[in-house]
Parts: sequence; C-alpha cells; structure tokens
Amino acid sequence: MRNTAIVLLVLGIGTAVALKLLESGEIEKSELTLLREKFSRRVPRKKADHTKFQLLQRNFTNPREVTAACESCHNLTAQEIMKSNHYNWERQEYIKGRGIVYFGKKNAVNNYCIATTANEKACAKCHVGLGLDEHGKLKTDPENIDCMVCHDTTGTYMKAPAKGGEPVMTLDFTNIAENVGLPTRNNCGVCHFYGGGGNNVKHGDLEMAMFYPTRDVDVHMAVDGIDMQCTDCHRTREHNISGKLYTLSSMNRDRVFCSDCHTDTPHEDNILNEHGLKVACQTCHIPTYAKVNATVTYWDWSTAGRLKDGKPYSEEDADGNHVYLSKKGSFVWGKNLRPDYVWFNGTASHYLPGDRIDDPSKPVVLNPLYGSYEDEFSKIIPVKIHRAKQVYDPVNKIIAMPKLFGEATGSGAFWVDFDWQKAVELGMKEANLPFSGHIDFIETVSYWPINHMVSPKEMAVKCEECHTRQGSRLAEIRDFYMPGRDYSKPVEYAGVGLILFALLGVTLHGGLRLYFAFKRNRRRG
Repeated sequence: MRNTAIVLLVLGIGTAVALKLLESGEIEKSELTLLREKFSRRVPRKKADHTKFQLLQRNFTNPREVTAACESCHNLTAQEIMKSNHYNWERQEYIKGRGIVYFGKKNAVNNYCIATTANEKACAKCHVGLGLDEHGKLKTDPENIDCMVCHDTTGTYMKAPAKGGEPVMTLDFTNIAENVGLPTRNNCGVCHFYGGGGNNVKHGDLEMAMFYPTRDVDVHMAVDGIDMQCTDCHRTREHNISGKLYTLSSMNRDRVFCSDCHTDTPHEDNILNEHGLKVACQTCHIPTYAKVNATVTYWDWSTAGRLKDGKPYSEEDADGNHVYLSKKGSFVWGKNLRPDYVWFNGTASHYLPGDRIDDPSKPVVLNPLYGSYEDEFSKIIPVKIHRAKQVYDPVNKIIAMPKLFGEATGSGAFWVDFDWQKAVELGMKEANLPFSGHIDFIETVSYWPINHMVSPKEMAVKCEECHTRQGSRLAEIRDFYMPGRDYSKPVEYAGVGLILFALLGVTLHGGLRLYFAFKRNRRRG
C-alpha cells in the first residue's frame, strides 16, 4: 500500500510539472513548428520612419542626391556595397586547373545574350549603380550606388532601358527616398525574374509569377501561405548576399541550403532522411519548374538577322512567347518541365573569354558542374539544361563576344545593323580578343540548378518515379546501383537464390519439426 502511494505521488508531481511546462511554453518545439510560427506571425516592421527625417524632406531632382542623403547617415554602407558582387559584377573565384581568377557577369560568356562586354549600356539596367563612366564601363564609386533599386517599397522605382543603369528621371525621388525599407521579392525580381531579356527566359524557376505566387507554385513564397521574401533565405552580411548562381560561381562557399532551416533530418521516416546523404532536397521537392510561364530551352542565334521588307520582325506562339526575333534568332520554349538531374558537389568550372575549343564538333559546356557518386560531398540536384547555337571564330576556335546593342544604325551593333561580321569584330576588339575575320556557329550547353518553385510536400516526387526501370527520373545518372531501376544478373540471381534457399530452409525446418513431433507422439502412444 505504501509503495502504491509513493508511485501515485510521483505520477501526480510529474503530471503537474508537465502541465506547468505546457502552460509556460517551455517544452522544446520542433524546428518546423518554430519556422511556422516565425513566418506566419511576421508583421513587416520598419526600423525607422524615413518620412520624419528632415534630410529627406526636400525635392530630389536626381538619384545621386538621394544616394548622398542615404550615405550621410549610413556612412559605412558604401564601402560594403563597393566590395559586393552585385556592384562589381565580379569576384575572386578559384577554378580547378586554373587557380584564382576574377570572374562574374563582367567577363562571363553565356548562351543567352552571350556577354556584357561591349553591351554594358543595355545590360547595366540590372546593375546596382546609377550609370556608366565616360568610357561606357561600370562606374564604381560611392556616389554612383543605387540605394533605391533594392530598398524602394513604393513599387514605383524603375530603371530606364538602355541607359547604363540610370533610372527613369521623371520618378518622384522624394517619395521613394522617404519610403525605403528592407528588400522584398519586388526589388529582387525586377532583375532576377527577367534575366536573358524577358520573363523566365533564363532560370526556369524565377519568373514574374513569383512576385505573388500561390502555394502550388512555391510553398515558401506563397501569398496564401507563409509569404517568405528572398532575403529570408538569401541572408545578407555587410551587403554580401548568400546564395550562388553557378553560371557565375565556382566555389563551394556562401551557399544557401534547405537544411539551414529544416535541418539534415526533417522527415519522420528515417529512410527519407538517409536519402539526404546523396539526394538534395530540391530533387524530390521540385518535381516540375516553369509552372506558370514557359522558359527558353534552346536558342539558335544562327537564324538571327532575317528581315521582312528590310525591317526586323518577330513571330510568337499561342502563348505569346517569341519563337523568332530578327535580333536574336529562334527559340524553343517549355512549360511544366521535369528537371534533368546531375551530381553536384558545389564546385564548377567555366568557359572563360578566349578559351580555345579543342573539338568544335561537340557541344561546348560553358559551366561544367563537378560531382560523382564517389565524391562524399556530392548530391543529386535538379537542373535546367539550356542549349544554344551561338557565334564563334572557327579559325581561332574561340566563342565570339559580339557587340549586340547600339543606339543608331551604322554603329556596327548587330541589333541595329544585323551584320555578324562587323558586330563580332567590334565586340572582340572591345574584349581584347583576336578575331580571324571568319565566323561560324557552335552548339553550347549551360546548367542552371533549380532551387525555387518548391511544391507542397503532398506533391513531392514519389518513390516509384525514380525506382523504376521504365522512365526513371534518374535514368541518365548511371554511376551507381539503384534498386528498382537497375538490373544486374548476378544480383538478381543471388536474390532469387536467397529467396529459394530461405523457402527451402523454412520448409525443411517445418518438415523436420513435424516429423519429430510425429515420432514423439507415436512413442507416447
């Protein structure tokens, strides 16, 4: 009786403590619960009301006046921005086999609009500066920093087309200056959603639908969900933003991972957690991309330059996507696409301007992604593979960097004169690269990791979509054995043999037990 009383007393105390902890909220909550609470209850908060600052209560007539006003208070910020990749369009990178190079948008070659070299006046619309220097190059000094492009909250700030990064000069700069705040999807998206010259041309998973996506488009940014902003994942330190675009990056650093929030073991099923050792979260949780609007999958520059009645023209598909432009050539688009998959360890190489092409009969991979099954840091990731045919010098065997943008006929720019010979000559001269005077076109490939448009968990890739012999999502990755997908005679025969051996053992064991039981019963009888 005494022992029973002690047990009841302990149980009562334990129950009381547990109830008290529940009331006080001191029981440790799961990571997912904490994330839900953080973002579902988040209320936009200003750290300062800029309309009250006397310094900003004036009529700003040009954007540099706004920058000067910002820097008079934020007097160390300019130095941070001037060290950033967003401002310099390049950074120090280590590329395997090459050593340390300075690489970025400033000197990269891609298979969309090819290169910024000789085209800065058009491309710098997406530069966080306010214009070019007297030589038509990026102007990198404190007074040229564009604070408003990232911090405007009015939704009215707009860069002028083909002005080297200058904004539209008729904007109400005073209203914008008095209403600055933390960057939102609107600030990031005006550049990143329109890369390549139009909505969703480049990335496939970043497009104008992401300004206000629904939950089925992106579970994180959903306006009918937790409505996360870009900077919730791409966190910033001293104006350097985390996250990597591997058409411009080569090193495994400053990356953003799902596990930063969700941990390395987010599933209740441990088998799924074990998949995370070799399979990136995106591989299962982004079953399709280009969900709302199509993305370009092939770009043929060799057809560019055709005219009708001496004038450039365009042709569109049923959805309004350009399938031909005299300025740019022919396009193939895709929507609701299943990604391709590759091994990736966070490092990459790049075609650099002037690199000699060993075998022009094969497609040139502009940004090979490194990784393999044997590499302990590699995981399978989803990618968009963009293919193109672009201009190159067949004698020097290098990809050409043509001058595309020009303001007037006779400038030699391809987009106004439609003369490849002259455009390549001018562009290569600007890039300080040799040009033989001959042009041809070569096939190229670039890889674009898919990280956005994360689907709700109930729409994630099913096991049988990969573990199957017919139409496996991972059919092209062959350097490891996958159950359900791969067939190996020795393994299959061994498996069948083990099953038969087990059945034989069970049958023999059961038979012997019955036999000896029967003998014992006969003796007793």
